[in-house]
Amino acid sequence: MIENLVIIGSGPAGYTAAIYAGRARLKPSVFEGFEAGGVPGGQLMTTTEVENFPGFPEGIQGPKLMQRMRQQALRWGAQLITDDVVAVDFQQRPFRVISTEQVVYAHAVIICTGATAKRLHLPGEETFWNNGISACVICDGASPLFQGAAVAVVGGGDSAAEEALYLTRYARQVHLLVRRDRLRASKTMQERLLNHPQIQVHWNCVPLSTHGDEVLRWVRVQDTQTGSVSELAISGLFYAIGHTPNTQLFQGQLLLDQSGHIQTDGKSTATNIPGVWAAGDVQDHHYRQAITAAGTGCMAAIEAERWLAEHHSLAALSVA
Repeated sequence: MIENLVIIGSGPAGYTAAIYAGRARLKPSVFEGFEAGGVPGGQLMTTTEVENFPGFPEGIQGPKLMQRMRQQALRWGAQLITDDVVAVDFQQRPFRVISTEQVVYAHAVIICTGATAKRLHLPGEETFWNNGISACVICDGASPLFQGAAVAVVGGGDSAAEEALYLTRYARQVHLLVRRDRLRASKTMQERLLNHPQIQVHWNCVPLSTHGDEVLRWVRVQDTQTGSVSELAISGLFYAIGHTPNTQLFQGQLLLDQSGHIQTDGKSTATNIPGVWAAGDVQDHHYRQAITAAGTGCMAAIEAERWLAEHHSLAALSVA
């Protein structure tokens, strides 16, 4: 049996692609994942309150939002498979998608495997994740937990500089912990950062451990040159050390950029292989938001539907 469309991955991109493909009567099969790349549902499954997704003026819990998207995909006929894809073959047609339990053939594939935020895995990190520690300032920076408080950002590139500046809208003081004695950020970002009265840069500084009660209260930090250890009282610790796109499966078959994200064609979600599209954080290293991931999932499904209509018999596809 050859499937019309296989979607690899879930989260906002995967579930939205499944909703649109299901409404187009493509009967998509969705490999939600199981262990690889995090739990099914993507990064929002480890997020508490989501307050910037349209349609929820009072906010919604990340797992609840993903549950609703999942239910909507099921309503429109998507077949959801809680299994990890371990290999793909885009060199043959139909494409071959291999999971831990089965082999599926498909005329078209949409990749929504997302990206994983890099963590430091400090002692206490799991305890305070989403209770003071986060890897998404735009997602969590406006939380009441950080209003008028002192917070810290770890990193020295443009992302770290942008996030530190963003946090000044809410926090009383922002500490930037930089491992080296210089920033990697652009000159313009450095000037904004170093001249901002609410931002204090700590050079040659790394966090060692996190501490608190129900929420984060302070962090132990170390000077990498002198070895001296001190305590920094903060209510928030934000990692801005990058994301790792979950593209290991596609190396050698799809074009990837220098950071490992799948390259897509201009405003399209098309990859270098006709019949394969990529949506969400697996191809987006700039915005990385739930709403933009959902948007590209919609785009990929529409593009897949049109491509299938042009290259395959829809009557035959509906039977498959």
